[in-house]
Amino acid sequence: MAVIIVMAFLFGKNGKPVSRDGYYFDTYINLTVYNSKDAAYLDDCLKMCERYEKLFSRTLEGSDIYNVNNANGESVTVDGETYYLLQRALEFCEETDGAVDITVAPLVDVWGFNNKKEPVLCKPSDKSLEIALAKVDYKNVILEEDNKVRLLNGAQIDLGFIAKGYIADKLKEYLVSRGVESGIISLGGNIVVIGNKPDGKEYNIGIKDPNNSGDIIQSMKISDKSAVTSGTYERFVEYDGVKYHHILNTETGYPVDNGIQSVTIISDSSLEGDALSTICLILGEEDCLEIIGKYGAEAVFY
Repeated sequence: MAVIIVMAFLFGKNGKPVSRDGYYFDTYINLTVYNSKDAAYLDDCLKMCERYEKLFSRTLEGSDIYNVNNANGESVTVDGETYYLLQRALEFCEETDGAVDITVAPLVDVWGFNNKKEPVLCKPSDKSLEIALAKVDYKNVILEEDNKVRLLNGAQIDLGFIAKGYIADKLKEYLVSRGVESGIISLGGNIVVIGNKPDGKEYNIGIKDPNNSGDIIQSMKISDKSAVTSGTYERFVEYDGVKYHHILNTETGYPVDNGIQSVTIISDSSLEGDALSTICLILGEEDCLEIIGKYGAEAVFY
């Protein structure tokens, strides 16, 4: 979800910013550094994105998650990074008692949010929601020794609430290890900045108005941080003139309806920010304050 923008680019000490972009994880990504010697590292980052898509995508045939979802309950050996990300995702599922759930895929599909499948032409029936909900339970994800994963009771994994955050963190880790001192990683609604801008000032990011994508409702300055926004207004389906967004209640099967249109999380970890932004949208402002504090994050609600 492209709901955060970097409001100002400055020329680097060695000339114009150098950028690379691409389309991965069903979203547009952009990577920028401010020193021409660092440009080659951006190409490496795009290769990393391609690799992670082949691990975490549930719709890409042959990916780790695709293989687990299509193993009919048999154990599947996955990459160590996939296994780690599943562990972290399940921690958030446990912390929220399943309010956020990595087995939400059947619900996502029945609403028609999975654009890799045939489009759903009408609002799901109560019966189809009941069938999908019966498969949603993170406790049906079994992590075994030696990076093996298996699913029970027809469960299907979707890492959409956490994968881009993990990837953004890994891209930053790689760039910093190569000596990059200033840069921007943008994976849709996930922004990670490295250090400060070349002039030493903080980066200025803007949060888009959910009701008018051309307007900025708030700007904030960040340095060496992650900013992740989740919203109810950019990914939705429309049936009989009514819009239904993609943040789903795992008890009712319907989109969450608590008056919150977007949440932006500022944190050191984009993985945590990614998960927390979705959790806050689901739980609501008051009920998520404790978990925000636990991870030392800041939140902006709209």
